[in-house]
Amino acid sequence: MTIATAAALAGSLTNAVAASQREAAGFDLDQGNAVVEVVYPKFAPVSRATNTGSSPVNRDLTILLEGPWFDAIAPYHPTAVGIFSNLGRRPSAERTTRNKNIAVIYSAFTSLNALYPQYKSAWLEMMQSAGLDPNDTKEDPTTPSGLGILAAKNALAARKNDGSNRDGDEGGRKYNRQPYADYTGYKPVNSANELRNPSRWQPNTFSTNLFVFTGQEFALPQFGRVKPFSFDSPAQFKISPPTNSNHYNRTAYKRQADEVLKASASLNDHQKMTAELFNDNIKTFGPVGGAPVIIGGKFDTEKTVHFVTLRDVGFFDMAIATWYFKRKYDSVRPFSAIHHLYGKTKITAWGGPNKGTVSDITGNEWRSYLDAWPSNHVMKAADHPEYPSDSAAECLAYAQQVRRFTGTDKIDISFPVAKGSSLVEPGVTPASDLTLHWNSWTEYASDCGISNLWGGQQFRSSIEAVSQYAPKIGDLSYEFIQRKLNGG
Repeated sequence: MTIATAAALAGSLTNAVAASQREAAGFDLDQGNAVVEVVYPKFAPVSRATNTGSSPVNRDLTILLEGPWFDAIAPYHPTAVGIFSNLGRRPSAERTTRNKNIAVIYSAFTSLNALYPQYKSAWLEMMQSAGLDPNDTKEDPTTPSGLGILAAKNALAARKNDGSNRDGDEGGRKYNRQPYADYTGYKPVNSANELRNPSRWQPNTFSTNLFVFTGQEFALPQFGRVKPFSFDSPAQFKISPPTNSNHYNRTAYKRQADEVLKASASLNDHQKMTAELFNDNIKTFGPVGGAPVIIGGKFDTEKTVHFVTLRDVGFFDMAIATWYFKRKYDSVRPFSAIHHLYGKTKITAWGGPNKGTVSDITGNEWRSYLDAWPSNHVMKAADHPEYPSDSAAECLAYAQQVRRFTGTDKIDISFPVAKGSSLVEPGVTPASDLTLHWNSWTEYASDCGISNLWGGQQFRSSIEAVSQYAPKIGDLSYEFIQRKLNGG
């Protein structure tokens, strides 16, 4: 979520501010919104190209890019202090939109060059679009450019050795470092070819290209050990264990698998496209779920930064808690349970891209709708244990954050889906143009959650379990940002 899911806002946000006219006239530092008009348009294609799906890597890199913006403009606020460092307070006469925009752009430029040096030309173009000097590298806390540079560098320093292993040097490794590699010794009970324990997670197998198949690894099993922002430890949250995924509890085990199969057999175009949308975290929290808040609320640079930072802190902390529980329970995914229960037995289910519902597919042949996502796309079958649902947790926490930030649950989001635009069944699904619509954040989060069952990647109990902790993290992240704004 990339890394940064918010970067996808550019597609709809730049339209909302008449991008073509802005490009002709140049960015207005005194009136414009640097996040929407300068940073995201250049970062959007990089965000899409480097997005790793549901991995916490997205959340980690996002907070390192966008979090420093909060610190960079905090000196221009009456009371705010930074998240990663305190850069002091500037005189009230300097609290201008121009200074805030400059600080944000220099912060972004510094972070982007550190995180994505291979895209240096894009970042230089970003600076050029704002009429700013990319060669100004002075770390001067009395200037907006210096504040931006310092905020970015301080954030990178503050999060070093935080447990994520982003530098690949945990355990004293000096050579051939592997960023984000596990250093805790996690080993799956099951292999991609053998289900030894039907209650536990099994790596899936997917094709990286023609005739080449690869078994998964648990993405960042160590992430539950990372230091959060808004709470002390993920162990402070309590969720019910996944008792339905215990294969010794055969009735419940089979019941939840059969519910997934029933959903698979009855998939309609609306459900397919909803599942595809929410399987894409860039769209979910960018043009579809983010633009209505920022553009609809007519946020200026400062308010945009506050909202984006709120979201990013929540997502980062949510990933820590969710990965803590995923590792703790190491729970089986539907594809493994269905293969185990039905094997060579014929079942009724979705038969794969463009096959519709069939009655002669075996349990071993069954794949979920979202596991059939094309291998040339960045999204793929989820590479981590099933319980609890990470995407449902994010949507539920995000809905709570937005309610707290805006003071309302009401929304009016319409997402048009063109005929044949499916990535799983291109040219076929949907059979005609349709529109996905939500009237409230409650509805949005609910569809986000249940779409994982429609898509065949998660059981109902995994989706429902997140209500025991996700809204709390939404609240805690909001309260954390409010404390920072109030000088705490």
